[in-house]
Amino acid sequence: MKLSIVIVNYNVKYFLHQTLNSVFKSVVDFEYEVFVVDNASVDDSVEMIKTVFPQVRLIESKENLGFSKGNNLAIRKSQAEYILLLNPDTVIQEDTLQQVVDFMDKHQDAGAVGVKMYDGGGHFLPESKRGFPSPKVAFYKMFGLSKLFPQSKEFGTYHLTYLDKDEIHEVDVLSGAFMLLRKRVLNEVGLLDEDYFMYGEDIDLSYKVVKAGYKNYYYPHASIIHFKGESTKKGSLNYVRVFYQAMIIFAQKHLSDKKGGRLIGLLKFAIVFRAGLTLLNNFFTRIGRQFIDIFILSSVFWIVSWYWEHSFRLEEGLTFSDLHFKINLPIYLFIWITFNYLYGVYERVSNVYTIFVSMLLGTIVIAAVYGFLPIELRTSRGIILMTFFLGTFFISLYRMLLAWRKGHLKQMFYDTQRLIIVAAADESKRILTLMNEINQKREFVGYVSPDQKDAADPLCLGNSHKIWDIIQMTNVDEIIFSAKDINTYDIIRQISSYNKNIKYRIAVEETDVIISSESKNLSGELFTYDIGFKINLARNIRFKRFVDINISLLILILSPILFFIQKNKKGFFKNVFCTLNGAKTWVSYYPVANENRQLPVINHGVLNPLDNLNIKPDMIDSNLIIRQNYLYAKDYNVLTDILTVFNSLIHLGREMD
Repeated sequence: MKLSIVIVNYNVKYFLHQTLNSVFKSVVDFEYEVFVVDNASVDDSVEMIKTVFPQVRLIESKENLGFSKGNNLAIRKSQAEYILLLNPDTVIQEDTLQQVVDFMDKHQDAGAVGVKMYDGGGHFLPESKRGFPSPKVAFYKMFGLSKLFPQSKEFGTYHLTYLDKDEIHEVDVLSGAFMLLRKRVLNEVGLLDEDYFMYGEDIDLSYKVVKAGYKNYYYPHASIIHFKGESTKKGSLNYVRVFYQAMIIFAQKHLSDKKGGRLIGLLKFAIVFRAGLTLLNNFFTRIGRQFIDIFILSSVFWIVSWYWEHSFRLEEGLTFSDLHFKINLPIYLFIWITFNYLYGVYERVSNVYTIFVSMLLGTIVIAAVYGFLPIELRTSRGIILMTFFLGTFFISLYRMLLAWRKGHLKQMFYDTQRLIIVAAADESKRILTLMNEINQKREFVGYVSPDQKDAADPLCLGNSHKIWDIIQMTNVDEIIFSAKDINTYDIIRQISSYNKNIKYRIAVEETDVIISSESKNLSGELFTYDIGFKINLARNIRFKRFVDINISLLILILSPILFFIQKNKKGFFKNVFCTLNGAKTWVSYYPVANENRQLPVINHGVLNPLDNLNIKPDMIDSNLIIRQNYLYAKDYNVLTDILTVFNSLIHLGREMD
């Protein structure tokens, strides 16, 4: 056996499907085998492998062993000359395996080889080649000097950014996402160090290869896409903790006491420093825009009030009291910000129309609330209207500046994304139908055919060899490539060459799944029938949480009455407070063994869809229960939750497993 490919999978079934598709499309002149070690996934990965890829040598673990232990399980079973460590969220070119094996055959001094990696947006991934960690390298990376001076041999050591990414280089560290090793070298230096759970094991292994006298090569003439489908995101505190802890393990194992001590000290500082930065970044990313909107609306309200007072009230001897600013303003701000949140204004890119509608609805509610205020607080509806118009203008202007800086200005004015599909006619229609079925509406511009046979079709925009010209003419926002009709080599070449503001996706062959990832810092994104449920829409997620909080507060107010009518009084207040803090939701699925994992994941609920039927679960067939759960997720509406709670007031203390 020439090659054993080892893939460790954990809950990335759809990405794994595409990875295996690309592997088995490889054109090689040698024999190879594929191991998949499944780390106790609960997303039916194992069933998919057994059904679709029976040729895979599947190893099922009953627990999540982590990356190192998982790989070692398969490596110990391999008798091949080479071992390829491959992530389950990658796509390889048809000739990648042949190229890297040929390279290793010709370079007997090579212990390992890696390739050029791109993320799903077509951006080169700098972790394709790295230097060994040291106190100096850690310092430069921690304080951003490596980014400021990427071409410097002194400061650019972490990602070796001073080396041409299109040339072959001898490097220190290769990525574990794609790492081809000689089996005899592994036998000599040892397998992956199992002290590492995730991150750091590739640095450790690269170090051992070099220390044993072999070379690690970066080989850019073969490329892969790395979708970053793993569960730990770079913007999370968990990533900071796990990554830097792995670096500490490396320092303790391989560096001298003096050098290792300095590095460990820096790394411990980095954990605190980066954790602080991550918290600040997450804070401003999640609620920073709310604070800016509050500042804008408050400033406009004060200026408009001052103008109104000096233009219309002073001549009558009237001024605004402190209550105007201490009571009215907070109420108005709360209503406007709440509607902005519910209508998605605080998502990464929100368009001008959404901002206008959410502010308008908030203003209508404020105008309605105005009539119920005491007479001394009824200042002027004119101030409310002027604040609405000017506030909407300045909030939109601020968002446009943000979008312009990130290259998304067009999305501020167009609610519908323009889409082209690179596929044959039949496959293009299938993909478009899938997008429509799962609530991903797009303005379909047309499709780009891989050959000339569809040229007469009015929806055919041309041949895929001229896709760059087509993109320029059609001004599209999104491109979906069919893995069935377009080979991986062409997909990688095209996404790495074109406008990075375009979203690229791949329709997985023989499935109803579309995968993508916009950047190296974000996990992969899925479009599939499995997530084509209204309950999964961002707006409904926000509305559901909003309704949960308000129902909980209302129940607390009415608790002196509701408590005494409960069938289970013990769980009443527990459910209220668990729902308030987000641990539960008032309405969720009725639990059915081995069924809920097929539906979008939501919190455990107090009530369920069967409560609206007034039927006991033990009186109906389990298939009907499954059907009710499915319809609840598929056709979700917040009114369903409200009605369910209203119809089940005596069951608010229920404790469901």
